[in-house]
Amino acid sequence: MSKKLIISEKPSVAKNIADALNIKTRKEGYFEGEDYFVTWAFGHLLQLYDAKDYDEGMARWSMDNFPFIPSHFRYKVKSDPRNKGKEDLGAKKQLKIIYSLIKRNDVDTVISACDFDREGQIIGDTIIYNLKTKKQVYRLLLNEWTPNEVVKGIQNLKPNTEMKPLQDAGISRQWADWVIGINLTSVATLKYQKGVGKALNIGRVLLPTLKIIYDRDKEIENFVPETYFKLTATFQTKDNKVYEGTYFEKNEDKFKNKETLDSIEQALTSQTSTIIDKKVERKREYPPYLFNLSNLQGYITSKFKGWTSDKVLKVAQSLYEKKYITYPRTASVVLEESLVEKAAKVLDNLKQGLPFADEINFMKSKRVFDNSKVESHSAIIPTYLIPKSLTQDEKIVYNSIKNRFLMQFMPIAEYEETKMITKVNNSEIEGVFISKGKVQLVEGWKKIEKIESKDTILPYVSINDMVDLINHTITSHVTKPPKQHTEKTLLKKMETCGKGHDDEENEEMLTAILSGYSIGTPATRAETIKKLKDVGYITTQNKNLICTELGRKLVETFPIKELFDLEFTGRLEKTLSDIEKQKFTKQEFLHAIFDFTTKAVDKIKNEQQVIINEVVRNKKPIEVLGKCPLCGHSVIEGQKGFGCSNWKNGCKFVIWKNDKFLATMKKKPTKTMVKSLLKNGVVTVKGLTSKKGSKFDANMRYEKNQENEFFSWKMEFNK
Repeated sequence: MSKKLIISEKPSVAKNIADALNIKTRKEGYFEGEDYFVTWAFGHLLQLYDAKDYDEGMARWSMDNFPFIPSHFRYKVKSDPRNKGKEDLGAKKQLKIIYSLIKRNDVDTVISACDFDREGQIIGDTIIYNLKTKKQVYRLLLNEWTPNEVVKGIQNLKPNTEMKPLQDAGISRQWADWVIGINLTSVATLKYQKGVGKALNIGRVLLPTLKIIYDRDKEIENFVPETYFKLTATFQTKDNKVYEGTYFEKNEDKFKNKETLDSIEQALTSQTSTIIDKKVERKREYPPYLFNLSNLQGYITSKFKGWTSDKVLKVAQSLYEKKYITYPRTASVVLEESLVEKAAKVLDNLKQGLPFADEINFMKSKRVFDNSKVESHSAIIPTYLIPKSLTQDEKIVYNSIKNRFLMQFMPIAEYEETKMITKVNNSEIEGVFISKGKVQLVEGWKKIEKIESKDTILPYVSINDMVDLINHTITSHVTKPPKQHTEKTLLKKMETCGKGHDDEENEEMLTAILSGYSIGTPATRAETIKKLKDVGYITTQNKNLICTELGRKLVETFPIKELFDLEFTGRLEKTLSDIEKQKFTKQEFLHAIFDFTTKAVDKIKNEQQVIINEVVRNKKPIEVLGKCPLCGHSVIEGQKGFGCSNWKNGCKFVIWKNDKFLATMKKKPTKTMVKSLLKNGVVTVKGLTSKKGSKFDANMRYEKNQENEFFSWKMEFNK
């Protein structure tokens, strides 16, 4: 009997698919059921060749080697993250398992179930087509991994040939970034850096993002504060109620010249005043739109301490893989109209037991459901599965998404705004005093996150009422410089390519996203910000992002100005989006990129030699933490763990810094712990966290397993 092979992007997703299909048998690297095999990748199992794989001469960086553009791009097993020169053995093993499954005689169909996006498409396609299989290939396209959706998705598979435009866009992005990155990083490093061991990273998305931060730093640096003055007055009604008004002349309340206000203030003495206008308007406040990834990252990084965009994406990805939220890497803030029934079911599940459940009513509105404003994927919402237990971080992200979803179906908040105009009865005074009041009438959706509204209550008056002017003051103010970028404001700039405003309601923002103009994609922006920090081009102060000296020098020195230009980068991203829509071809795009890279390399070669960075390698004395229990050599600290210095001769002793067992109790090994352990064979570890969240202490040993060379932690409690 023939079977179908499903390939997912990650093991956790393969488990979701197997569960939905009621497959219980797990073998090494795959699940097996009656009709299906379900296997998985670990993200990209294959990567593009390095330059030296095409030509050994490229192993040594030399200006003469560039520009380097391969005639055919080839793939190899991805590198080991700990040792770039070697293959990742886990990836190699899994690839072998996948290929043996594809080749099986009883497999007649291959189904790629990788994420429904550019990156997911090429993760699956590079694995499948690298084998040059003749078998039928289909695509499972899902926005969430709940059992209902998996079953429905398998009944509605698409031939993978229909995904060619998405594959073309993914390959174009991958090859373009390789060509620009390899060539320009190499020549920039050779031209502008002294010393070895580090590269000057140049990237298509990296540089325009750096330029946004540089420009804001420059704006602040060049800002010249200006002093301005305001005049306020206090008025009293007949029944002794007081209110304040601000002086406006020709719609302006800020005056550069204090003398102007001094002469008006003199004319106020002993004057009566009249209410010449009063408007009372009832206004509606809609909830903010549903989250897309950038808005979710912006919201959480600005509201909660210690969060970065990268962390928000990781936690959202985990919630997605656990089936609790829909696909997070989306640019849309609305849902497809086909999701009406599903959203109603989700709402029904979520509102159970809430104190204001009776105020939550499902409605199909254009603010929530609108096909014309959905780009590839709908906004992020919870699924119908209610989480039973979440980590603290997961709770923060899940509750933010859940609350934003619930808000859409709560009553619209309403307030009453009163605007009063008071005129001083003196013909010398041209302007008027304006007072504004605001009273919240309906809390509505604001109840969900307990958003408090400050009321400003004005006394009850009628037009033509006379009031007394009882006080007046001139105040001095100074204009403030623009604020440093935070991850929230930077993401907004990247998302709209500098177009649009900070206002979430702004249609221009939506139009900018939907037209495809952006820097990077929702999936890559967090990674870009993290990389800018890691390579030392920007740094953080509290929540602010600031250019480092190296970042500034790079912007001012690097001659390929197009790479800093938001419009240029926006056009490239727009073209990739157009390839997906079949408005542009992969060949045309790559031809333009190769041509741009060749000219850029020549331009850098002909520039003046300037050193903007010097790499100095300080060799610190190595601290010995104790003796290795296996071979007696010194145990020292490495980047990933505390290991035996005799590892080159095969000693396997190591205590990993990200040890999974300790991580379950929210602990990482420290130097002090390792020293004590090696000296005494046991260490008292304080502040471990149990599954229920309570703290406890325990004695820990690190003992060799009987069946292999590896060590495991053992826990003892004091009696």
